[in-house]
Order: sequence, then structure tokens, then C-alpha cells
Amino acid sequence: MIKKAAVLLFYCSIVLFLGCAGLSRRERPAGSPALLEPQASFKFADIPVPAGFKFLAQDSYSFESSGVRVGVLKYQGKAKPEQVIVFYKEQMPMYNWGLLNIIEYGNRMLNFDRDSETCIINLLPKGNSIVLTISVGPKSQGARRVERPIK
Repeated sequence: MIKKAAVLLFYCSIVLFLGCAGLSRRERPAGSPALLEPQASFKFADIPVPAGFKFLAQDSYSFESSGVRVGVLKYQGKAKPEQVIVFYKEQMPMYNWGLLNIIEYGNRMLNFDRDSETCIINLLPKGNSIVLTISVGPKSQGARRVERPIK
């Protein structure tokens, strides 16, 4: 009896495992680009980078001090521009970034903002890969009004 229960449990486990393996993580319309996944870790914890994109340290810099950060981070990887755009449109809101606009003129540029920062993501096709430039910095506080003319 115990042997039959063990065999039945084994077969049920296999059926359950194989059944779940066929489920896709997200349903997407036919013809849409494959979805990209984020890397396990990124330079700025709240700005994701697609998996498979290599950090270009020699072309990047970042600075953080007293709650202010500024950076230009460059990555290179293989993906279609449409995949990267979909990636950022889906991922950035998860980190409280709001999409302002997308500009397409050969290159593609996505502009995001939140409380006190802006983030510009530029996609530059280079051969069969993409150079991804992520620029982050504080929002402008606007021009201050001058009470009297400067002499």
C-alpha cells in the first residue's frame, strides 16, 4: 500500500511539474517582441538594466552625496529597441518612476521623473547590438526670481 502511494505521489509530481512548465509568465499578443528580464543587480538600485547587457565602466561615471546623485551609466547588449522600450515602460513604474515621453528619431530616448530626480534612457543601435545610456540627476529647481536688477 505504501509503495502504491509513493508511486502515485511520484506520478502526480511529474504531471504537476510538466503542467506548470508549459505556462508562460505573461501572456502577450502574437508578433510582440520577447520580454526582457532585469539583471540581478544594477549600479543604481532603483534603475533596472536588462539581463545580458554589459556595464561599460570606462564610459560611465556616477556621484552620490547627501541624497543627491548624478550619473551617466553605459551598457551594451543584444536586443531589439522595441524590447528595451517595453522593458523600461514596464519596469520603471515598479521603482516609482513616471514616464514623461518617448522620443524616436533613429535613436530612442525615454524620459522619466519622480519626486526630485529625472532619468533619461537613450538607446543607440550599434551594429547588431544597442548601447544603452542611463542619465540620472536632480530636477531643476527653476530659475529664482531676482528682486532687484543685477548691476
